[in-house]
Amino acid sequence: MTIENITVVGAGVMGRGIAYVSAHAGIRTTLVDISEEQLRSALNELSRLAEKAVTLNKLSESAANELFSKLHTSLDLVNAVSDTDLVIEAVPEKRALKKHVLETVDQHAPSDIVIASNTSTISPTELGSYTKRPEKVAAMHFFNPVHRMKLVEIVKGLETSRETVQIIREVAERMNKETVEVNEFPGFVTSRISAMVGNEAFYMLQEGVASAEDIDKAIKLGLNYPMGPLELGDLVGLDTRLNNLKYLHETLGEKFRPAPLLEQYVKAGRLGRKTGRGVYDYSTDGEVVKK
Repeated sequence: MTIENITVVGAGVMGRGIAYVSAHAGIRTTLVDISEEQLRSALNELSRLAEKAVTLNKLSESAANELFSKLHTSLDLVNAVSDTDLVIEAVPEKRALKKHVLETVDQHAPSDIVIASNTSTISPTELGSYTKRPEKVAAMHFFNPVHRMKLVEIVKGLETSRETVQIIREVAERMNKETVEVNEFPGFVTSRISAMVGNEAFYMLQEGVASAEDIDKAIKLGLNYPMGPLELGDLVGLDTRLNNLKYLHETLGEKFRPAPLLEQYVKAGRLGRKTGRGVYDYSTDGEVVKK
């Protein structure tokens, strides 16, 4: 099956990043969201990203123009999926929301197309059950920031077909990504490890083992991580991290119980970069405020 049109549902951090790499791969891409403001924000951010890439000679001006000629936005999910070759769902990790989106897509998208979810924790078998085509549903888990991170986890549900896995792999490779194939299990591979490391970092911060800056510095320099676990939590959103941990705690037990300090930060609205404050404070241009 030749993929020439992709619909990305959800214009948040991950959805807009997926739409960017899809259009950059030369695929006609429609980014869908219920919020016109969110779509404007996405286009503005992706324009800045492309401009920076041009400035750094990582992207030619003609390639940038071609990218945005392939990228479209829509507020109409039904219309956007009615004539597409692949749908990538990238809405927040809320079961009710994903169920609504996948049921709508299943009802209005062509019957032969694949539906991929960018979920980081939710069972692709469960997601497939929301449709009448479970053999054509799988998780296609990208990483943040999408344009820089090379990996895509392909997670099979109970009824996911080999053809579906192969289509997703080929699309990921067109987006210049490497893939790993994962059998379904809570947290897959990366989310399970990342959640545990990030949660332990919060426990250490709560216990006064070291400052946030020194915990992150120790992990980066001592374990060769590109980003500290507390910095990463701020990037992906502490609410997202907490939701993932709650799910893993429910399915895999006590070792994933969320740190009380993490829960406290989320209750206070300190969700990370997207709110201007998480573990760290951020200035208006998104950089850490020097203390």
